[in-house]
Amino acid sequence: MTTGWIARGLALAVALTAGAAQAQERVTLGWGRMFTNDGMGDGHDRWRTGAYTVSRLRGPSWSGSLPATFGEILEFRARAEIISPSTLSNPPPGDRRYAGVLTLGMHTHFESGGFETSLGLDLAVTGPQTGLGRLQDRLHDLLGVAQPQVLADQIGDAVYPTLVFEAGRSLPLADAVTLRPFVAAQAGVETWARLGADLTLGRFGQNALMLREATTGQRYRAVSGDHVPGLTFTLGGDIAHVWDSALLPEGGAAEMKDTRERLRAGLAWQGAGGFSAFYGLTWLSEEFETQGEGQLLGALTINLRF
Repeated sequence: MTTGWIARGLALAVALTAGAAQAQERVTLGWGRMFTNDGMGDGHDRWRTGAYTVSRLRGPSWSGSLPATFGEILEFRARAEIISPSTLSNPPPGDRRYAGVLTLGMHTHFESGGFETSLGLDLAVTGPQTGLGRLQDRLHDLLGVAQPQVLADQIGDAVYPTLVFEAGRSLPLADAVTLRPFVAAQAGVETWARLGADLTLGRFGQNALMLREATTGQRYRAVSGDHVPGLTFTLGGDIAHVWDSALLPEGGAAEMKDTRERLRAGLAWQGAGGFSAFYGLTWLSEEFETQGEGQLLGALTINLRF
């Protein structure tokens, strides 16, 4: 990552902190979470194999739409992801290296020129220092599954300041039918630009604050809006151009592809009293030249209120 991007990241962190200090008293507006795993998709333990994301939203209040003020609503995000070769015992030549990635970040969500905008700074931590490789090793031992033999060659210890941006616009097409085209960009642990869209058929997420899961692109609810019982179907897709990836380092056995595509579908259920659940499937295209095929990931969110 260039020193220019680091300087911009530090400036953003200062701006967010200053905005938080000047804003009126904040409360917790909501929590969002999503679990993704290929065991809920194509059933394999490989490549973008699993991740868990938790978001806490803080702000003065939530009116059902984003404020126009930068820094008024803040998201504090924590995410852990495990990336692995196609087999944890004896991967073939040209396969990608194992990587544990722990991400902590702060983002702000606001409306600008009619666009739903988010901007934030993450610190992406990689390598054995994350403890994710040791955790997977212990879980496999407890479950009686073959333990990883690739941890000695995993992506090494590093910290990557990472800027993340997205802007989208929700376009009502009919009653309870919304199309949301978006653009997104990231610079840091992986550097890319993305163009895509999401189609929502139903009322789940109406007047809510929705966030995007990093690997699959599935959207999850972080601040509640209208609670309308029923089912909602979602479809989405996007394409990204990738310039750089610390997870597929230049000169390694796995040569990074500069284009990535995603196709996704999901079903959300909203019950009475705030109970809700979401399950989705996302197809990811190949990320490196010798990958051979894409993969299918499942995504799950369950919200229970007692």
